[in-house]
Amino acid sequence: MALTGNKFTDLGEIAQVYAGVLDTFLIAPLVGPQCSKRIVTGVFTLDAGVVRDSCFSLLVSKGLGLGIVVGGSIVKVPQILKIFNSGSARGISLVSYVLETLAYVITLSYNLRRDNPFSTYGEVAFITLQNVIILLMLTFYSKKYVSLIGVTAFFAAATYALNSDLLPDSLLVSLQWAAIVISTVSKLPQIYTNFANGDTGALSAVTVALQFVGSAARIFTTLREVKDQVILVSFIMATALNGILFGQVLFLGGGKGAAKKKGSAAKNAAKKAKSASKKD
Repeated sequence: MALTGNKFTDLGEIAQVYAGVLDTFLIAPLVGPQCSKRIVTGVFTLDAGVVRDSCFSLLVSKGLGLGIVVGGSIVKVPQILKIFNSGSARGISLVSYVLETLAYVITLSYNLRRDNPFSTYGEVAFITLQNVIILLMLTFYSKKYVSLIGVTAFFAAATYALNSDLLPDSLLVSLQWAAIVISTVSKLPQIYTNFANGDTGALSAVTVALQFVGSAARIFTTLREVKDQVILVSFIMATALNGILFGQVLFLGGGKGAAKKKGSAAKNAAKKAKSASKKD
């Protein structure tokens, strides 16, 4: 059935309403009113050139950034739950988490003091908090109570120093470069532990996968919004190492090494028992 002129008019008015909502409440807060008008106009006029507009790439970057921040607020929750439910931190490297958390604390302070857009680093704040919780759980379940107190005191002092006037901005830049090295080194004990155990133990596959995807997406948002070489290099290194950990989760899995060891031990015990019975 053909549409009448009135129905075409109604559809045009509905499109204008949707365009207004997108412009005012969704797109403009992310990229500003001028970019928002260009994007909305291009989309509703079916202009294919809008995807090549710098405003469109900025919108994609902002959207990715916010998605990563939201994901970062829960990225370590599967790991926390896995440790809590199993009552064990087997296979998780305490050294890795201490170094990783230190790198995150430095990166968070660096971004805060340089007034970078929150959408380009917001997840670091959430991950740092979750890492501290995991550190406390690791030391508690391992019954390393002295380490528990030491870790708490160290990170409280480091956070205060990094966000106060005790450290000049020039030193903070140097520390951010150091954080890249620390972050890189922090992954190595966990990678080694996985290889040595033949499995990934209590390491959460969901957490590792989210970290890999998040750090890869951060390369794009950094190039588009921050253009800071220090931050860019840190995310490139993080993506590479998170990729190795993700590969270990896929190919080694959790608990396989422990199961093989138990199976071998059971077989050896059975053989010994059989030999002893024959002698008797």
